[in-house]
Amino acid sequence: MKPTPSVGFVSLGCPKATVDSEHILTRLRAEGYGISADYDGADLVIVNTCGFIDAAVEESLDAIGEALTENGKVIVTGCLGARDDVILAAHPHVLEVTGPHATEQVMQAVHRHLPMPHDPFVDLVPAQGIRLTPDHYAYLKISEGCNHRCSFCIIPSMRGDLVSRPVGDVLREAEKLVEAGVQELLVISQDTSAYGVDLKYRTGFWGGRPVKTRLYELCESLASLGVWIRLHYVYPYPSVDDLIPLMAEGKVLPYLDVPFQHASPRILKQMKRPASSENVLARVRRWREICPDIAIRSTFITGFPGETEEDFEHLLAFLDEARLDRVGAFAYSPVEGAAANALPDPVPADVAEDRRQRLMEFQEDISTQRLEARIGREYEMLVDDVDEEGAIGRTPGEAPEIDGLVIVPNASDAEVGQRLRVRITDCDVHDLYAERIG
Repeated sequence: MKPTPSVGFVSLGCPKATVDSEHILTRLRAEGYGISADYDGADLVIVNTCGFIDAAVEESLDAIGEALTENGKVIVTGCLGARDDVILAAHPHVLEVTGPHATEQVMQAVHRHLPMPHDPFVDLVPAQGIRLTPDHYAYLKISEGCNHRCSFCIIPSMRGDLVSRPVGDVLREAEKLVEAGVQELLVISQDTSAYGVDLKYRTGFWGGRPVKTRLYELCESLASLGVWIRLHYVYPYPSVDDLIPLMAEGKVLPYLDVPFQHASPRILKQMKRPASSENVLARVRRWREICPDIAIRSTFITGFPGETEEDFEHLLAFLDEARLDRVGAFAYSPVEGAAANALPDPVPADVAEDRRQRLMEFQEDISTQRLEARIGREYEMLVDDVDEEGAIGRTPGEAPEIDGLVIVPNASDAEVGQRLRVRITDCDVHDLYAERIG
């Protein structure tokens, strides 16, 4: 078992600052951290500063400098922390800076730079937390809320605007999941492509190195964990193009879940969606030029207010050209609080449902052809289930619960969570059949 992490503490300033120090120390002890009386015994040092007068500023800067010299890992908080430019100008190598009355932010910084090791004999929950997914895959939520105001959606009114998680927190959670045996991380949010926009792509830290809070850098870092990384709910922004080479290089699974929702320019405008079908088709072509193996799934809405038969035919023409691998569709129905409820020319429910069925029948041939093109090819497969009849799993082209399966009759000796090498031998409308070759 790893030794208990220990924190050194330097408290300066007035009694109010002393109380802040007491609160931080209380949290540290409550979470099991040791408190070191000297620099040598500390894994990092917190300096609670004063910045009221010039002499206090000088004293605080001297204390920070001493802690850096004697220990090297320093988190700064307190009144002078409100002037982080002064601190960073004098001591650019401090780990993090917070202002006064910032117990929570200080503890988050401690967790980032000195996480408490999991103790299976004391802790009430496992290090990776309680999960509802199987042991071999897990969802990794990187942000909450959304900055878009799609007229059919009420998510922003319920969850608010985009709030990205600190990149260090995300990566540490991923690390714990992998240490617990997870073989596939499914990156999710309301708008995965926008990760870090609200933080202006601020630089965070993971394992002592800087990482920018942006999807590209997050994916690069996740790739170093050696497990499958799958991206969901990715808006087709130009920045997504940068991710495709990572897929071609095998760092991220060649899979994108992109909710296009429609293809008619008029309906997309009514939906207030941030893309046009022409741009999307060009982007999809470029993606496949860079990474021919990429699998693309999407969802669409039929019967949106104002949708004509011409609009719907435009959507089918888009599907015919885009040749998406997997598609889901929903017949539009009003949602309380959605702006789309006020739009003119509502489409009767039976017409919306008829179009949904027509779309799925149209796409079925395309999806089947995409599956047939994979017959004879070899893939790595992640095993989801095993019984006496063989193994069931997924290649990089299938996400759990929403896409088809790969069925391997000659792999009944495999284990759940194991990766196999398989060759595709056949397919039906939804699933692939394969033989184990390694």
